Amino acid sequence: MVVGQIRTSWAAAAPSRGPACMMGAMEPFRAVVTTGIYCLPACRGRGPRPEHVRNFQLAAAAEAAGYRACLRCRPYRTDVPLTLAASEPVSRAVRLIVDGFLDTRTEGELGRRLGISDRHLRRLFQAELGLTPDQLARSARTHFARRLLDETDCEMDEVALAAGFGSVRQLNRSFQAIFRDTPASLRAKRRVHDRLVADGGLVLRLPFSPPLAWDAMLAYYAARAIAGVEHVTAGTYRRTVLVDGDAGVLELSRGGADHLILRAHLPHWGGLVRIAQRARRIFNLDANAAEADAQLAGDARLGPLLAARPGLRPPGTWDPFETGVRTIIGQQVTVAGAGTITARLVERLGTPVPGLAAMGLGHLFPSPATIADADVAGLGLTTGRARALQGFARAVADGRLPLDRGSSLDELVEGISALPGLGPWTAQYIALRLGEPDAFPATDLGVRRAMGVPGAREAEVAARPWRPWRAHAAAHIWLAH
Repeated sequence: MVVGQIRTSWAAAAPSRGPACMMGAMEPFRAVVTTGIYCLPACRGRGPRPEHVRNFQLAAAAEAAGYRACLRCRPYRTDVPLTLAASEPVSRAVRLIVDGFLDTRTEGELGRRLGISDRHLRRLFQAELGLTPDQLARSARTHFARRLLDETDCEMDEVALAAGFGSVRQLNRSFQAIFRDTPASLRAKRRVHDRLVADGGLVLRLPFSPPLAWDAMLAYYAARAIAGVEHVTAGTYRRTVLVDGDAGVLELSRGGADHLILRAHLPHWGGLVRIAQRARRIFNLDANAAEADAQLAGDARLGPLLAARPGLRPPGTWDPFETGVRTIIGQQVTVAGAGTITARLVERLGTPVPGLAAMGLGHLFPSPATIADADVAGLGLTTGRARALQGFARAVADGRLPLDRGSSLDELVEGISALPGLGPWTAQYIALRLGEPDAFPATDLGVRRAMGVPGAREAEVAARPWRPWRAHAAAHIWLAH
């Protein structure tokens, strides 16, 4: 595969009993003791006798127990759920793992990031998930590689690199351990309709649990797209990305009832597994929307809103820092006004990327260090807002404010609110966009008006029955008013 210049010729993609861990409404994987195979709950294969079945909440846990994936229902095509009703450290660790923390670091470093020992972390993982952090990371990489074999024509060395393996030999070892077969043999067994074809870029499916309020969410992004960095048109979200120092472009479009289509135009495929995972976060595909809907549907205020927009999720983000900047600029400014100022910031400080005008793109978003040290006079920011923006950028650049989803909601909100010029609204909104399901901007004027309460304190009290899905509630309130 030649991976060089970003091409601008687009074609439509082809159509397309275990540990005590409960993941909301998600059904467990079923493993059959007599066959050594695990399946999705809805697998059409002949049902085994109940005494021969073990349930696992994670595909990786079934694999760690020695079971291999069913070739009929292909459970490896599902993604690791992130809304685990497990202990806080385990939930945070899972988020960091799927974002690639263990690609270059150890379980000990993961434990330190979470404030616990690696031994205690492993003990929690075994008790709650039935496997170790390293096993979960290996399973996620291997599953992604298997999907590349199914959906693309990438060579084996490209598959290994894209999935985060150091060599084809490592890829083969992992496939033998998890799938009990070789990558070449499994590719030969792929189904004809699995292969995705596009003129330009690499195309992948991003599965999710339906429904998804695609049109409503796309409209939300269209109104807030950062000119030059993001563009929404004809049912497609596009944006520039930075991959190991080089520019690329991602496109997201609706592919079917249970998946989006990701078309990636990248300078190289190393770490594609992480690019795909971050792309999932833009439309918050890993949100436990079904459980949130089930809890909130009976609420007199929220019930009609949920019925009007089934599948709506809180908006996510590709880049938490970028979203933070856009949020700070938008304090007490209209959406359109914030867009104008952010566009000026990108034009002045962003890195130009030529050849993308046909896609409505042209810049990479400036880095934290760039904004922290830049002259931002003349952009339309007040003096206080400019100080707040650059203080936020400096805190991120210096590592004092990690935005890696490894902090608890309270820690993240406290860290942002401690910065000069930033308060609860900014902190809660950034947390919401980072995927915190209980983030709730109680000080938001629109939210308070919709709830019919005079102040933030009253909004907090009124929203208590919505916990731990207050972000879900806020998203519905925003889009309905």
